Formats: sequence, C-alpha cells, structure tokens
Amino acid sequence: MKLKLHHINAFTDTLFTGNYAGVIFLDEWLSTALMQAIATENNLSETAFVKQTADNTYQIRWFSPLSEIDFCGHATLASAYVLFKQDQALDDLEFYAKAVGTLKVRRETDGLIAMTFPRQMPEPVSDIPPPLLAGLSIAPSEVLINRQAYFAIYTSETDIHSLKPNLAELKKLAPYDVVISAAAHDYDFISRYFWPASGGDEDPVTGSIHSGLAPFWAQRLNKTPLTAYQASQRGGLLHCRMQTDSVIISGRAVQYLEGDIEI
Repeated sequence: MKLKLHHINAFTDTLFTGNYAGVIFLDEWLSTALMQAIATENNLSETAFVKQTADNTYQIRWFSPLSEIDFCGHATLASAYVLFKQDQALDDLEFYAKAVGTLKVRRETDGLIAMTFPRQMPEPVSDIPPPLLAGLSIAPSEVLINRQAYFAIYTSETDIHSLKPNLAELKKLAPYDVVISAAAHDYDFISRYFWPASGGDEDPVTGSIHSGLAPFWAQRLNKTPLTAYQASQRGGLLHCRMQTDSVIISGRAVQYLEGDIEI
C-alpha cells in the first residue's frame, strides 16, 4: 500500500523555518498503532492524518513521534494548505477533531490561512509545582495553566531568548507541557514551547497554545489583533485575532516535499 506524504513548513513562507508537519490523506482510517508508527518514522513535530467526511469537511488526527495529540495547530494549517493548493477555487473548509470539535479554516485574500480555534484562556496557579521552577533557569513573574500547558510569564523578552530548560524536570509535569512568554518590541508577544513528555524537547511553532496565549496577551495589552513570534531556532510568525468564544490564528505555509510511503 502506498500513501502520499506531504511535508509542509507551517507558520512561515520560507523553507527550513517554521514548524514541520507531515500530512497524509486517507480513504479509511488506519489502525492507531500504524498511524503512530508512521508518525514515529516521519519524526516530524506532528503528522496529520486526514479523512474526508463530506464536501469540504474532514476528520483530522494528529500524532507526534511519541503519541497521539489532542490538538495541533501547525499540522492543521499544513493540512489546509495542501487542500487549498490542490483546489484553487476552495476558500473555506472544516476539520473535526474529537477533543476540540469543529475547526473552521478560511483562505484569506492576502494568502493567510485563518483557523478558528476554541478560546483556551489560562487561569492563575496559586501553588506552582516545584518541577516547573526547577525546570526553568529563570524564575517567571507569574504562572498560569490551561488544559494543555503551564504558562510561565516573564517581564523581559530577553529572558525568553536566554532561558535554558531542564527538560528532565519539565517532563515530570506530564500531561502538561510548558510555554514561556513575554511582551516584545518587534511583535506583541513572543514565546517558546517545551513538551518533553509529549513530543520532543522544544516545539518550533505551536499553533494550539496560541489559543491560550492570544486571549491572555489581548487582555494584558488591551489589544486585538496581535502579532506573535515563536522564538525557537526555526522561528514562526502567527497573527491572532480575538472573538467572543474563539481565537482566529492565521499563518502561511510552504511545501518542502511530496512523496510516497510504502506500507
């Protein structure tokens, strides 16, 4: 059996930057074990498996090299990019994932791909877990949490760039990951994302966590829309816009590879 693999760089318009995702379209679901084995072999931040259920409507599942993931923004962007590229007349589509429901996606006139995500505002943490403080070389000014991750907030963007994580300590926080963030000079805010228990050391660009970062910074800065930069080694740019119960995260993507997997 051959499967078509699309290797996409997401939240960027430049090859070798942004976050890498594999996209595989299926007529019928493979076993979870086989999809996990493919994602592990691909060794990308995530591999998205996509199955069409109706006109312009798709189910989507995301796998890191280690496990299935509840919610992944950059692989959703990558999947939409491939579908829009294949059908130039297509401007709107929907993905459905069990953990987050329906994700509406639109191709904007300026070429940005806009994804409507659930609003996942973090809440303050009163008792900060010791592994979080032990895992961050610089103490944060405040800590919050949502269903996905701990949010370590800093007053200086320099701290975001210079912080060195102790991944062995951060791994003890599973199932939660860790995002660090600060307001920035060239963008409204910047961040970095660590997920040693779920997928790897540092994620290049994490679309899903901006469903929490965007409402936090919109409230803190009293501003929307916002521009965000994930300050990983590869880096990625995100455009965030608040709605009452949702967050619109927009970005660009570029294709690196299209090939066949033989199973």
